[in-house]
Amino acid sequence: MIIVLKPEAPADSAERLLRKIEDAGLKPLHMPGAERVVLGALGDERVLAELALEGDPAVESVKPILAPYKLVSRELQAHDTVVDVGGVSIGGDRLAVIAGPCAVESPDQLHETAAAVKAAGATLLRAGAYKPRTSPYGFAGHGIEGLKVLREVGDDLGLPIVTEVMDTADVAHVAEAADCLQIGARNMQNYALLRAVGAAGRPVLLKRGLSATIQEWLLAAEYLMAAGNPNVILCERGIRTFEPATRNTLDLNAVPYVKGKTHLPIVVDPSHGTGARDLVPAMSLAAVAAGADGLMIEVHRDPAKAWSDGAQSLYPAQFEQLMGSIGAVAAAVGRQL
Repeated sequence: MIIVLKPEAPADSAERLLRKIEDAGLKPLHMPGAERVVLGALGDERVLAELALEGDPAVESVKPILAPYKLVSRELQAHDTVVDVGGVSIGGDRLAVIAGPCAVESPDQLHETAAAVKAAGATLLRAGAYKPRTSPYGFAGHGIEGLKVLREVGDDLGLPIVTEVMDTADVAHVAEAADCLQIGARNMQNYALLRAVGAAGRPVLLKRGLSATIQEWLLAAEYLMAAGNPNVILCERGIRTFEPATRNTLDLNAVPYVKGKTHLPIVVDPSHGTGARDLVPAMSLAAVAAGADGLMIEVHRDPAKAWSDGAQSLYPAQFEQLMGSIGAVAAAVGRQL
C-alpha cells in the first residue's frame, strides 16, 4: 500500500504510522518528498486492511500497489534510481559503459584489454573469475585467483569492477573484491543466491534469464530489494526465441517498457544478445537510442585466442571506433557519454 500524508499532518505522523505498520508485522517504508510525505506498507493485504489507515487524520489517501513487484515499481517510487558503483553513476544523465573480456585468463591479458577499454572511454571493467559454462569441460574461470587479478588491474587503472557470482558460498569473497556483483542469466531465478547477494551490501547487476518474461525479471529484482539492497541494475542480454540466426534475440522492446514500470536503471549487453562481433556496434547504438542507461560490451585483446566467447568480443580498435559513434547517438537522445 502507498500511504500519502496530508500537507498539514503533524511532524510526528510519519514516525507514528511507520511504527503502527511495523507493529502489525508489516514492512514499513519511508519516502519523504519535496511536497508530500509518502509511506509504504508491504505484507499481508488482510492485515493492511485491518489497520484502516485511510481513517487516520494525518492520511490523505491510501492506494494499493497493483504491480506484483512492489519495491521496484514506479507506483512506489516515481523518480529514477541512480546506482553508484565505485564512484560511477548508473542511471543518471551519463551513459555507463562496462567493458572487458569475458573471463580473466591471465594478468597480462586482462591488463592489456582493460587499459585499451579505459583509453577508449569505458567507465567500468568487466571480466569473469567464475564462469557458468554449458559444457562441464569448458573453462570455468580461475576463481579466487581470478578475483585477485581483477581487483589488482581495476585498482591499477582506476576502474571499478563488475564480476559474476554463481554460488551462495562465494558471495562474501566476491563482494569483498568487486564493486558490483553480477547475477547471470542462468541464476536469475536462483532465489537463495538472490537473497544472499541482496544482503551483501554491494550494488548488483541482474541479467535477464534466457527464457524469462519481463515480469519474472522484475520479480527477481524484487528479491534483491526485499533482502535490503536498493542498488539494483537490470541488464537486458537477449532471450532465447525460435530464431537461430543469432545466439539470442536482443529484446530492445524491454528497455522503454521496463523504464515505464520500474525506477531501476537498465543496461544492455549486445555481446550476448547477438553472439556476433559484427552485430554488436549496431545494437549498441540502437540500445542507446532506445533509452538504455548503459552498455555492457565484451572486448578482448585478441578475440581469436579468447578462452570463451571470442566470436562476440570486439577487438580494441573496434571498441574505440564504437565509442566514437555512441556519443552522437547519446547526444541525440539527451544523454552524455
